[in-house]
Amino acid sequence: MLKGFHTAGAGMMANQRYQDSLSNNMSNALTPGYKQDRSSFRAFPEMLIQNMGSENIPTQNGGLNLPKNHIVGPINTGVYMQEDQPLFEQGDVRDTGISTDLALQNGDLPDETGTLFFEVQNGDEEVRYTRNGNFTVDAEGFLTTNEGYYVLNEDGERIQTGTEEFEVSADGQVTSPFDNTAIGLAYHPNANDFVKEGDNLFRNEGEEAAVDARGADGVNFQVHQGQLEWSNVDPQESMSEMMRSYRMFEMNQQVVRMFDQSMELASNQIGKLR
Repeated sequence: MLKGFHTAGAGMMANQRYQDSLSNNMSNALTPGYKQDRSSFRAFPEMLIQNMGSENIPTQNGGLNLPKNHIVGPINTGVYMQEDQPLFEQGDVRDTGISTDLALQNGDLPDETGTLFFEVQNGDEEVRYTRNGNFTVDAEGFLTTNEGYYVLNEDGERIQTGTEEFEVSADGQVTSPFDNTAIGLAYHPNANDFVKEGDNLFRNEGEEAAVDARGADGVNFQVHQGQLEWSNVDPQESMSEMMRSYRMFEMNQQVVRMFDQSMELASNQIGKLR
């Protein structure tokens, strides 16, 4: 009975975590460049049940009692949500008419799991990656994200346009009255090595470093000025998953309540002294 408690409780916790993940996707459905999380579930190790008995073998001295185990079969002990993995599918590209908005559109890529990023500098002056091209120009004329992180060029230096009146070509070349440079675009063959760090930034935790997208063989892309890549969250699909997950949570909750009632009956009624 306690195993049933554990199995149903594990199902409730897994669906609660799944609900949190889906809610985060829904809350970022309108965030430019946001990549939705896909949750993966795994089962706890199965347990093998055996029936432990004995067998009496007749002998000249009256008989021999030997232990005999009979395998009943395996029993599952529940599931858990293993991790959230960003889904790096291309989001819709939409017009904004704002010169500081840039959309990075994937072309043909040599690797099935490969993807492209803008390069930015976080608050600790470390290189991070983003698909959110909702940029702006700060008081000193530097191109930054809305959170104030500096956008980098292909040499890893900050881009200073000096004004919002600048032009960006399809290959990411920035032309402004203050400076002419190329916006930093990184390519990595395995996007699964990237983890979310907050503020729509990604950190590379793989052993292989990202490379300049312009020099990578077989990598094609386009940078669209005055446009933004939208989130790849499908609100209808996410809402359907939230409803399904909630119903699974309720089912496990009912199982826990049933076991609780059974244990109450066993402890208060069956075991009552008369």
